[in-house]
Amino acid sequence: MAGNRTGRDTRKGAGPLGNSPDQTLKIVIVDESEIRAAILKEGLREAGYVEVIHISEMTNLLDRIYKIDPDVVLIDLENPSRDVLEQMFQVSRIVRRPIAMFVDQSDTASIQASVDAGVSAYIVGGLQKDRIKPILDLCISRFNAFSNLQQQLDVAQSALTERKVIDRAKGILMTEKNLGEEEAYALMRRAAMNKNMKIVEIAQSIVTAAEMLK
Repeated sequence: MAGNRTGRDTRKGAGPLGNSPDQTLKIVIVDESEIRAAILKEGLREAGYVEVIHISEMTNLLDRIYKIDPDVVLIDLENPSRDVLEQMFQVSRIVRRPIAMFVDQSDTASIQASVDAGVSAYIVGGLQKDRIKPILDLCISRFNAFSNLQQQLDVAQSALTERKVIDRAKGILMTEKNLGEEEAYALMRRAAMNKNMKIVEIAQSIVTAAEMLK
């Protein structure tokens, strides 16, 4: 289940940006109740979603979800206990997909825990089939927005880490070879070009070598 397949598929005409659903979306419903699951399935079918799979058995839930590899997960819990909620939150932390969780009753702590666990939509009370389509759109939209922000954060953190390594390598060269900052950087840049490597890779090798010689 690596990657964000939903973020790509929803832009083909489904979800919050389209007027009609993407019928290629694979949606999993997690619910021990056949009656509640039927409400979700009917709402999805009326909205145009055709590939809907119901999981009613909670044992080995993660394995079941991984084997199906869905685009979206809908969890309906009615009146869940703390243990059941924690199990569902564990699923949402691990499964990198939009997850909407329906519960009949909740409290502030459970809502905060759902946010921390990465649940895209946490719906309290009043499961109705005509609400399912807008909730699904909201779930996917929030998931994609969060994924984009997380990707930007990862890129920024990676760039900061690389800058720190390069600066450290420059400092080592400046000390060991009595070079100025620009000269040290130019030396690493030439080495990177000659070896067809990135400057950060050259910098890391300099830092590693210096640590070994301490």
